[in-house]
Amino acid sequence: MDLLTDRIDAFIDHLAAERQLSGHTLSNYRRDLDRIAAHLDNNGHSDWNRLDAPLLRQFIAHQHREGISGRTLQRRLSACRTFFHYLIREGLAGTNPAVGISAPKSGKPLPKTLDADQLGQLLDQNSDDPLVVRDLAMLELLYSSGLRLAELVSLDINSVDLREANLRVTGKGRKTRQLPVGRKATAALERWLDCRDQLADYGERALFVSQQGQRLSPRSVQARLARWGQQNGLQERLHPHRVRHSFASHLLESSGDLRAVQELLGHADISTTQIYTHLDFQHLADVYDNAHPRAKKQR
Repeated sequence: MDLLTDRIDAFIDHLAAERQLSGHTLSNYRRDLDRIAAHLDNNGHSDWNRLDAPLLRQFIAHQHREGISGRTLQRRLSACRTFFHYLIREGLAGTNPAVGISAPKSGKPLPKTLDADQLGQLLDQNSDDPLVVRDLAMLELLYSSGLRLAELVSLDINSVDLREANLRVTGKGRKTRQLPVGRKATAALERWLDCRDQLADYGERALFVSQQGQRLSPRSVQARLARWGQQNGLQERLHPHRVRHSFASHLLESSGDLRAVQELLGHADISTTQIYTHLDFQHLADVYDNAHPRAKKQR
């Protein structure tokens, strides 16, 4: 098993140095490859060259029977393909066993969103507590600019220009984009910056900091938002990506401009953004079912 994990360690170091992937992405690669390595080890093999297509298909079939989604299995196959491209390049493998293997398909769930009233209940609050002021600024910015969690926590003070009401963010693939910041988000950020020094360590550049004065971690943001959702009576867990989904859905519903939403979200492919057209249609379908005289649902 040591040789298997040593190869994974070297690959992760390669991804971090040459492709500058985020810590979250690197963790996913490691987790997926560790599972394949464990399957290889359980079959009595300690060399990645012993992983062939039949053994890899066996792994995928076993995972599928365990209830792992097709989307997750496709990600694991993608990690395996990328890993073997690296091994072949380094002269450590001769063939790529993942080429030509597909995961079982599974339905793609629509992202869940918050409606405008729910967001209003979350955001229209006042407090002098620096932690509450910080959380409200984070929520406003997530909804105003459609940020990913990793993009939010990576922001520095100089990432935001409140006078021009915009921010510069680094997204996936180290690509930067400039985003507008809404009026209420700007006001929330001004309130946070007025009290940020009460928490931040001297010289700390991060826009959002923890009680310990250092850059806020993704896990802490997730925990704070989940707490906010519970306190405000949301039935389902509130998480940063749900706010991003709400931003995209509401903007597309109002503007109908798919290309603009794609640019704001930082999607490389417009097909990723098209999921929100399905959300919009579902909203229209619900209105139709509840309002049309010949389609009203029985109550």
